[in-house]
Amino acid sequence: MSGTSAGSAAAPCRFAHYFVICGIDTETGLEPDELAGENFEQSPLKRTFKSKVLARYPENVEWNPFDQDAVNMLCMPKGLSFRTQADQREPQFHSFIITKEDGSRTYGFVHTFYEEVTSPQICSAMQTLYQMHNAEQTNATSSSSSSSSSMDSLASSLDDGYSPTSSSSSSLSRAAGSYDSSRDTLYVSKALCLITPMPFMHACRRFLAQMHSAVIAATAPPLPLESYVYNILYEVPLPAPGRSLKFHGIYEPIVCQRPGPGELPLADFPLAEAFSLLGVENLVQVFTCTLLEMQILLYSQDYQRLMTVAEGITTLLFPFQWQHVYVPILPASLLHFLDAPVPYLMGLQSKEGTDRSKLELPQEANLCFVDIDNHSIELPEDFPQFPNKIEFIQELTEVLLSFGISANTGAPPRTRSSPGSTSSTPGRERKSATLRQLEDDGRNGNLAGEELVVLELLQGNATLERLQALTKRTGVTVARVEALRAGVKGQPTDGGNQTGGEEEELRNAKLNVQLREVFASRFTTMFADYESFVIQSAPDLESWLTNREQMHNFDKASFLSDQPEPYLPFLSHFIETQMFATFIDNKIMSQWEEKEPMLHVFDTRIDKARLYNIRAPSLRSSCYQRCSILKESAQAIEQRLMKIDHTAIHPHLLDMKIGQGKYEQGFFPKLQTEVLNTGPSNNKWCHKATTAQRRKDRHRQQTEHLTLDNDLKEKYMQEARSLGKNLRQPKLSDLSPAVIAQTNWKFVEGLLKECRMKTKRMLVEKMGREAVELGHGEASITGLEENTLIASLCDLLERIWSHGLQVKQGKSALWSHLLHYQAREEMLAQQADSPAPRILERRKSDSSIAMPSLRVSLIQDMRHIQSMSEIKTDVGRARAWIRLSLEKKLLSQHLKQLLSRQALTKKLYKRYAFLRCEEEKEQFLFHLLSLNAVDYFCFTSVFTTIMIPYRVVIIPIKKLSNAMTTSNPWVCVSGELGDSGIMQIPKNVLEMTFDSAFRPHTHISAIFKCQNLGKLTTVQLGHDNAGLLAKWLVDCVMVRNEITGHTYRFPCGRWLGKGVDDGSLERVLIGELVLPSGEDDSARACRTPPLQRSPSQGRRISITSLTGRDTKLNSAQIQEGIGEAVNNIIKHFHKPEKERGSLTVLLCGENSLVAALEQFFHHGFKSARLFQKTVFVWDFVEKAVAYMESADQIGDLQETTEAMKMTCQSLCHYFNAINSTSRNIGKDGKFQLLVCLGARDRLLPQWLPLLVECPVILQMYEDTAMLRDPSTLSTLISVLETLHDFSITLEASLVKGINL
Repeated sequence: MSGTSAGSAAAPCRFAHYFVICGIDTETGLEPDELAGENFEQSPLKRTFKSKVLARYPENVEWNPFDQDAVNMLCMPKGLSFRTQADQREPQFHSFIITKEDGSRTYGFVHTFYEEVTSPQICSAMQTLYQMHNAEQTNATSSSSSSSSSMDSLASSLDDGYSPTSSSSSSLSRAAGSYDSSRDTLYVSKALCLITPMPFMHACRRFLAQMHSAVIAATAPPLPLESYVYNILYEVPLPAPGRSLKFHGIYEPIVCQRPGPGELPLADFPLAEAFSLLGVENLVQVFTCTLLEMQILLYSQDYQRLMTVAEGITTLLFPFQWQHVYVPILPASLLHFLDAPVPYLMGLQSKEGTDRSKLELPQEANLCFVDIDNHSIELPEDFPQFPNKIEFIQELTEVLLSFGISANTGAPPRTRSSPGSTSSTPGRERKSATLRQLEDDGRNGNLAGEELVVLELLQGNATLERLQALTKRTGVTVARVEALRAGVKGQPTDGGNQTGGEEEELRNAKLNVQLREVFASRFTTMFADYESFVIQSAPDLESWLTNREQMHNFDKASFLSDQPEPYLPFLSHFIETQMFATFIDNKIMSQWEEKEPMLHVFDTRIDKARLYNIRAPSLRSSCYQRCSILKESAQAIEQRLMKIDHTAIHPHLLDMKIGQGKYEQGFFPKLQTEVLNTGPSNNKWCHKATTAQRRKDRHRQQTEHLTLDNDLKEKYMQEARSLGKNLRQPKLSDLSPAVIAQTNWKFVEGLLKECRMKTKRMLVEKMGREAVELGHGEASITGLEENTLIASLCDLLERIWSHGLQVKQGKSALWSHLLHYQAREEMLAQQADSPAPRILERRKSDSSIAMPSLRVSLIQDMRHIQSMSEIKTDVGRARAWIRLSLEKKLLSQHLKQLLSRQALTKKLYKRYAFLRCEEEKEQFLFHLLSLNAVDYFCFTSVFTTIMIPYRVVIIPIKKLSNAMTTSNPWVCVSGELGDSGIMQIPKNVLEMTFDSAFRPHTHISAIFKCQNLGKLTTVQLGHDNAGLLAKWLVDCVMVRNEITGHTYRFPCGRWLGKGVDDGSLERVLIGELVLPSGEDDSARACRTPPLQRSPSQGRRISITSLTGRDTKLNSAQIQEGIGEAVNNIIKHFHKPEKERGSLTVLLCGENSLVAALEQFFHHGFKSARLFQKTVFVWDFVEKAVAYMESADQIGDLQETTEAMKMTCQSLCHYFNAINSTSRNIGKDGKFQLLVCLGARDRLLPQWLPLLVECPVILQMYEDTAMLRDPSTLSTLISVLETLHDFSITLEASLVKGINL
């Protein structure tokens, strides 16, 4: 093992860490692979058998311990495959990735070829299996098909050959799948694999292809194969950053290059292929899903395609990094990984001819399904588009066209909301259409007609094959055959000769970097100012790491408010992701430790852009900025590949035993372990690496006692980085039941932690907003952000309900469970012949004693959702139900009720499912219960077009005599989304209820249905004054939304009738949301503040009663009230438009502008004499206008200025319009209307001096009245003028019937 450590000391600098051979173990023989899902209906040649790691060199590397199970599984994801001479045996290449639990990655590159089976035991075992299968087939009915396959037995392109040539000749297809040891030669797959720390895909592909060529060549290679393996393991270094490297394969040199420290990180997988397979638009959509951390499932027959698309998408994320489960090739034995209730990016290998609709996936509510071979994608519902998507696609298309690649590929994306999206064409027709499309499509590695025939002829001819192998070794190539062969492999055209291959590689590298630069440029533009919003509050790394969970690291609200409007739907979701949080964490940690490389590159680019002032003029602009560094990025790569910086040591003869590993054509020899397990002891770059390591160790020891303990620090770092993540990477290797159980337990813990953090975030943000409305601090949440957080909660609930499902039914696991519950409850109710169980809602307060209690019923809420024709899908219904339950503060209670039926839960879920872990389930419901502390309108504000039943109750003052009326009442309810229109209330709906003291109360109650009005703001109440008992003293009006249960109280406390109070037959009342009395003090203390309501009875009755009260306000209090009312209106207009709420409340409610001005006009108003009728402010205005009109007729106004005349005329005009309206709104109502219209049309400040100058003021006001004080008046005018900057729109209910 001394050699191992010698080799491993320099492991971080080595090009390759391991050389691995996988294949059949002749000693153990044929072992069926149970994990891959055995299918005995298939021909034995098509079945899956276990492969083994036959050899690996070196035995172990200290830096990168060898994971035998994972490597074996990924080298041969569906085990060994067998062939006979009648089958195609084209070698295949694919790559894979192993992501460790800490997030570090290792790459594997695999060349799979077929080797003749020489073991008689294996041949006879296969013969026996075939005879048994044949006997079973003849006994079975002729209708059963031998090629049928289950989802679980995942066959591969290695098996069936991805090209249509497999079905080109009928004799071939007859021979395929049959085996007779006396006449057939049996072949089995073998894999050669290089495991490397960096993804040098092209270089590894060429090295392994040359290794295979040496095995099948007629003559032995120049040196024993050990020399080449030893050379690439120990003598070829990683290229230094910004440098290129040349090393020698068996027949030709191989070149690779590595980007410099200021460039985008290494990405060697061909992006052109990913774009060609999906099409530009589809790839951008999948890229957006990845950024938003949805579940992404790639689906293809070809392993390398899965890897190309997965790696392509993740490299485009720069400067962000995928933080969740990443398994680009999911072996057949690991299908249970798809049950993971976390974001993932996985690749699933499809069986040839398997229809997408037959693929049963555990969860699809938040899934982006990418069918690579059919160039189509299915997107989740409610999916925000990437900013400037059209211009972005245009720029990418131009880059592709400049390299001669057509971008018009890929079917248009499908969304789950479109009915029948999964099977757009019937099975057989769709399959044949797909095959036709693939056969005609060179992009997919298929050749049409004549070319195919030529290639078959060449491949079938052994002499030509040998001749070609010989010419290739001597450096001569048959270009035509190479081009055809490359086409069949589905590779980019590989010219065969050295310069051709290098040119192709250079072209690919240039195209890769240019496409990546376009993506990187978008992020540089979008996040140019991100540093300004990073909150760095911790004094040192240790305190930051310990308090990481409690800290806010990024000012999301300010960042969003600084972005262009079109970017917000995407950005509000994106800044909630784990990848963005990790990016910000790395930024904060960079003040104490070395900057993360990708962050360093990104920050450098932002600084450079700032230097050229690219950002300043486009701040808050959604104008598209094209990438300006495409040429220079391509030039850097070209210079490196044209001028090689470093050439590695040539392969050479090793000190090894002669005669071992004798060359035999077509068979990979047994390599000498002793030679390959020992690295060189005198390699200069090994020493350089070990010296650097020693220096690092010394520095670490010196600083260890100064800083916190390194193990502790590492623990903190890992915890801080994994904060909010669930399970970063499941372990591929160990598949024992204990490990699978542990993985599931981690999922359960992760889901609970995510629920705790999400509910906490929702509470903190919402309470922060409420504190602002109460006058503390600044707003930290917008409606957009709130919607994002609720959408994220919906996604979490779907993932929890998808975890551990026995059988998947429908796209939404939650809705499926609810439907099972509904069916069961309705069946039980029928059996018991009684309605389904319902729980009474909390008692309302006394004010709403007249409102019959609304029953709490999970099933009733489901029926509301089911009756909504606007929602077409199960996922949409589940989300609507969550929103409704959240708004009603019943989410936790409903889910508890749903899960209380344990027999149903056991029937639907496996033992390890989250919903069957009792303790975690209780904690989860408790976290959801905490959301009851705040008010959400997430259902009302989203489903704006649905019809909602409203119950209206009119409650008279409690004296029974006043409760009776012979007139015909009507109401008109208005909300933020519109009004109900005037609704007549039938006379025969008078009801009587009794309170707890058995006192009778009468009220009028009616239900009406209209389109969602949103949050309710005003009620217009009136009657026609008919009959003997027309006068009516109304206490308040109650209105309840019968779906959400929200109840509003509209206080009145005034008469409606002629000759009483101010003579009004109708009133506009301002509402407030009623708090259920059952809410405890803690909830009451932190709940949303109430809206302002109608002015209280005391203030509005009349001047006479007002003068008799002790609560008269002094002039300072009145001025303060006016200032506050104006200030509230200004604040209203400074909020984002969608979050402003009702302006009517600020104009006419309690503490509103009208209320404050009434107080102003009442100050110093002369009291009415005894036995005289009540005097109102409107009476003063009426007399003033009468004086102006008479003065105008007499000609007294001739001397006034033109402007004064205009103002005078406008006041008279408005007064007359209000007075002549057909509405019976009373004197206080008319004054309210005059103030509102004056504020709207910016006339109020001009009217006030006119009213003051009228002689009427001397008769009606004391000398001390504020109205008669010039300085107070001029202050009031200047305060009112501040409203001129805003466009005031009045609610229709206020100005109805006024013609101006």
